[in-house]
Amino acid sequence: MLLISSPARPEWIGDARPLMGTRVSVLLWHDDAAKGDELLEQVFAEVERINALMSTYVEDSRISEINRRAATEPVVAGDELFNIIQRSLDISVLTLGAFDITYDSVGQYYDFRKHQRPDAETVEAERKLINFRNIELDRSAGTIHFLKDGVRINLGGIAKGYVVERGVNILRLNGVQHAIVTAGGDSRLLGDRRGQPWMVGIRDPRNEGQVAISVPLEDEAISTSGDYERYFEEGDVRYHHIIQPSTGLPATGVHSATVFGPDAVITDALSTSVFVMGVDQGLRLIATLPDYESIVIDDQGRIFYSDGLQQPEAQDFQDSPATDP
Repeated sequence: MLLISSPARPEWIGDARPLMGTRVSVLLWHDDAAKGDELLEQVFAEVERINALMSTYVEDSRISEINRRAATEPVVAGDELFNIIQRSLDISVLTLGAFDITYDSVGQYYDFRKHQRPDAETVEAERKLINFRNIELDRSAGTIHFLKDGVRINLGGIAKGYVVERGVNILRLNGVQHAIVTAGGDSRLLGDRRGQPWMVGIRDPRNEGQVAISVPLEDEAISTSGDYERYFEEGDVRYHHIIQPSTGLPATGVHSATVFGPDAVITDALSTSVFVMGVDQGLRLIATLPDYESIVIDDQGRIFYSDGLQQPEAQDFQDSPATDP
């Protein structure tokens, strides 16, 4: 019997999986469906590898080892983790401490699934340890050392941006020209959507499934930090995962902050920073970064745009369905 293989046909290929405590999705266009499926698996394998390295929820991860030992001795971080920690500290300097990976000194006491939070005494004691200057890096030795006992780091404000950037890089190196990789509130776009821009919806922070605004983008990163991602409520207070380093408490004044730019690692960290800094200071920061723009929704539901963005005409967002790129 003669078997004649069917010619490969170009198509969109995608999948979504629960990883890194969120939903990671990949959508790509490829001329060969089998090769496209293979690339999907490569991206998801990379996500799992990074999670195993950088998650504080993985007991034998390198970052967990650092948190256990770095206050007593310098710990070798490995080039990849060392570099992402160095970038985190650089952003801490840029944002005057609004972005600070040592927030986990307090953040470790929150359990949003169980509606648990630290009491006032714990916050007061532990917030004094939130200071990126308590991290000492030695590039020649490749080590990280904590200058105070009790300091902990968490890359939750930058790791997902790193994941989507790495995922798109895998696809780009394998010849893919049109794709989107998303992890929670972070997306990295590769090219356009075959002749059309990707339409990325920024969700209405108080109406799940609704969008506040849709933005056309091509070959860019977009990150949104919101107080709706991980939270619980007690009375009129919403306790969420974005910690104000100066107080050790969830940041207030903003419901969501979105940042666009060429690098998802930076947009991830900047969206957290803008959320913490608030509308005025946050948008002033973005104004100093020519490759980045921002949209902020404050706690009154008002939408603010950085100077480089053209404000769209008014429309009724409540009736607009949430869109998936």
